[in-house]
Amino acid sequence: MVAIQEISKKYRKLEVLKDISLEFNEPGIIGILGPNGSGKTTLLKTILGMVLPDNGTIRVNGIDISKDYNYRNEIAYLPQIATFPENLSVKELLAIIRDLRAVDSKYMELVSLFGLEQFLSEKLGNLSGGTRQKVNVVLSFMCKSEILILDEPTVGLDPVSTVKLKELIKSHRDMGKLILLTTHIMGIVDELADEIVYLLEGRMVYRGFVTDLKLSTQQDSLERAIVNEIHGKDVVDLQI
Repeated sequence: MVAIQEISKKYRKLEVLKDISLEFNEPGIIGILGPNGSGKTTLLKTILGMVLPDNGTIRVNGIDISKDYNYRNEIAYLPQIATFPENLSVKELLAIIRDLRAVDSKYMELVSLFGLEQFLSEKLGNLSGGTRQKVNVVLSFMCKSEILILDEPTVGLDPVSTVKLKELIKSHRDMGKLILLTTHIMGIVDELADEIVYLLEGRMVYRGFVTDLKLSTQQDSLERAIVNEIHGKDVVDLQI
């Protein structure tokens, strides 16, 4: 599905990604983890074509993304902070996405799932942060895409909506989709992810199945398993 070969990215003297090579050929939920500034969001944005790597190649379903932008139709993206035109209503924004992308005919069920019916005529600029995030979630999951990229998807969501989102993510994994997920909430990764990729100072330092990592470190929680495997036992210096 996604093949990343030796990509690097530098902003002036700061090397954000350093010769990253990864392949994701099977459906599943992959947690992209690491301390702040480790390159997680930059890595995701290179897949989306929002950041151009200095070298290396990225292929999505065999397509070199530098040569054909149509690959983006296979990806749905949920950004950490969604910026919407504030003068549009929710239903107008949904209509725009419906015109631009192939969408699930039952997308209104997502609107109902997150209780957005009462906000359909509201201007986006009048919505609370949590409600805007619910709109953000609906926009991402209504698209018919094989690949989902979720950057801190639970930010701003209340506990009930967070549970609904986690179940939604699981259901899309069961549909055979590849889901790349970043979050600082280890409980979410522990509950959802099949594998993790851990970045540190722009390099990939670990990739493996969550169950294998816990078994090898003899830890019940993913957070402590990461501490033992990657950072040793110095919890103080760990910034997840």
